This record gives sequence, C-alpha cells and structure tokens, in this order.
Amino acid sequence: MQIERVVIAGGGLAGSRAAAELRAHGYAGQVTMLGAEPHPPYDRPPLSKKLMMGELDSTSLDTDAAALGLDLRLGEAATALDGRVVRSERGEYAFDRLIVVTGAGPVLLPGPGRQHVLRTVDDALEIRARLQKGTRVAIVGAGWIGAELATAAAARGCAVTVLEAAAAPAAAALGEAAGAMLVPWYAAAGVDLRLAQPVESVQDSGLALPGGGWLEADLIVTAVGVRPCTGWLDGSGVDLGNGIIVDSRLRASVPGVYAAGDCAAFWSGRYGRRLRVEHWDTALHSPNVAAANALGAEQDYDPVPYFWSEQFGRMVQYVGHHEREDRLIWRGDPAGERWAACWVSGTAGTDRLVAVLAVGRPRDMLQGRRAMVAGQAVDTARLADPDVPVRDAAVT
Repeated sequence: MQIERVVIAGGGLAGSRAAAELRAHGYAGQVTMLGAEPHPPYDRPPLSKKLMMGELDSTSLDTDAAALGLDLRLGEAATALDGRVVRSERGEYAFDRLIVVTGAGPVLLPGPGRQHVLRTVDDALEIRARLQKGTRVAIVGAGWIGAELATAAAARGCAVTVLEAAAAPAAAALGEAAGAMLVPWYAAAGVDLRLAQPVESVQDSGLALPGGGWLEADLIVTAVGVRPCTGWLDGSGVDLGNGIIVDSRLRASVPGVYAAGDCAAFWSGRYGRRLRVEHWDTALHSPNVAAANALGAEQDYDPVPYFWSEQFGRMVQYVGHHEREDRLIWRGDPAGERWAACWVSGTAGTDRLVAVLAVGRPRDMLQGRRAMVAGQAVDTARLADPDVPVRDAAVT
C-alpha cells in the first residue's frame, strides 16, 4: 500500500520527533499534526525546573513546520478515531498511517477548591506567578514533580508543605527504602514534609484531611500522577489498558495505527512485561521507531528507561527498571551528597544489575546503563564499593 497521508495525533515533543523522523526517512507525502494546545511543540522537563525558577520563559522546540512540510493544527485535539479517519472538533483527517502521541494528563483530587496542576507551559507560568514570598503553598504528592515544585517554591520564599500518602518520597518509583533517603532534603530546604498523609478533598482555602484535619493554603498544587490521554479512542477498536496496547514495534491492534511516548504501553522483551514510561527520554526516542515502522521498517523499541530530576540542589538520575523483590545495594553513604542505590536480580554469580539511582554520581548511571544494555552479570561485593567503578564490577 502506498502511504500518502500520515496523521500525528499529539503536538508535543513526541509529535515533533515523529514528523522529523518521517521526513528523515524520505517520506514526501502529507503529514498533519493535531496539537491540543495552542503552542507549537515545546519541552516539558524545564517547566518544573528552570522555567519555574525564573531562568527561562519559554521552552519551545526548534520545530520548523514549513521546512518539514507539516500541516500543523494547533489548539485542535483529536476527539475520535473512526476507521481510517481522525476526527476533531474542527474537521476530519483521513490517513494511511496514524501515529498517536497524545501523552498523559494529571490526576485530580476530589473537592470544589482550585487545584493547580503542572503539565503545560500555561500551567507553569500561572504557578510561577503565584510563588511569591510568604505564600502558603500546599503540594500534594512527593514524587518527582512535587519535589521539583517544592524546590522552586522554597527558593522563592514560600512557606511550603508537601503531603504524601506513602511512607516515603518517590516510593512508587524507588520503593520506601531508597525513597526514605530523600526525606532530609526537604527539612534542609525548610519544607514541611508530611508522610503517610492522605488528602480527602480540595476546598476553597485549603485541604481537608482525614479525621477532620485541615491545612490552610493560598496555593494548592496537585502532583499525584498522570493517566494516558486515550479516552478519544474509546470505541475505535484500538486495544486500551494502561495506555494504548502496542507490541515491541509500537503497533496498535488496529492496522496502520502506531503509538509512542507517555500514552503507549509497549511490550519489552528485555523486562518480559509491558511498560508505559512517562519520561522525556521515551518521548524523545520512541517516536523515531514508530515513524520508521509506519513507513515499513521493522524496528523493536526496547530501551533501558532513564529519567532525571533536579531537586534541592541535587541532580538525581535513575536508569533501568526494578521490581519490589529485587535486592538493593548501596554505593556510598546515602546520608551524604554523592551516593547511588543499585538494584540487582538473580542469584550469586548470576546477579544482573537492573536499576541505578545516582545522586551526584553520573558515572555510576552511565556505566550502569551500559551494563544493563549488555546484560552483564555483576560482582555485588565490588558493586557495593563506591571506589570501584561500576564497569569494573561486571563479571566477564
């Protein structure tokens, strides 16, 4: 089948990458990109970092729609998929191939009060404008976004309280043991961190807590996670689960439909399970595979996941994927400024490094990633020695 029309549903980094990759592979046909926001594609990671700190006002990407021959439809979200046609509130777009990169949207808490979220550049600019000295800021969620927001709010002189339902920060990503090592960072920055503290609802001037508790706040930001934006595909025949169900080549259940980025739940042969990864690295690289395969390639997407965070003056990097049962090994003193947590899977002599959390130790992350890609066994005693490079802990 000759491919003459490609529709990209989603106007962020992943959509921009998909369009560029189509052209890089020599595709000369029509490319239409539907973006829900009124802004051209931009980078999201700086929204909670440099933009929130006032170091940037824009994170726009260098996407030249004219040079790409891209029919860019801003402020026009996909609303339905009907056979070989994508519908929006403004029109209908027939396609030979569809690449879905609609991302994910924030989870909201119950209650009638105003709760801010951080997902778009408009969200970020509005929150930043309200981070004035003395403002009482309540952040619900001590994950990566919550910690970065707390960092910025504290630096701008706000009175910051972070409420987290789990027993440790970032527990969903790291587990409680590693997450507990982040607790002192909050206190040192003057942030009131309240763990094992659920929220019942958001009210006009604060948060209602279980048992009649109350937290007064001038600004409430909810950072309790996101869900893939796939509701517009209901009834389309595309299999949905925790995102769009795709195979290792990012193909959905409907022929001609591909998905990448935050909304794609892809099969990973490396980990023997389906993954949906909500980080910039995935939005950057997975659209390249989706676009190539949409044009006839047969590439697998099976990365070692990676993300980073900047919080309380520290660079935090995580690479890999670990399960609850994997063993945790420390490199260095986690009470200090430079340390790493490593997770291994297997038995003595066959241990495999499956994940690394590096705080101020970027080489541990880089060398750990190489070991994971290679599937190398590691000597756990040498891995636990912070003076031994991770690469030298590999068993050859």
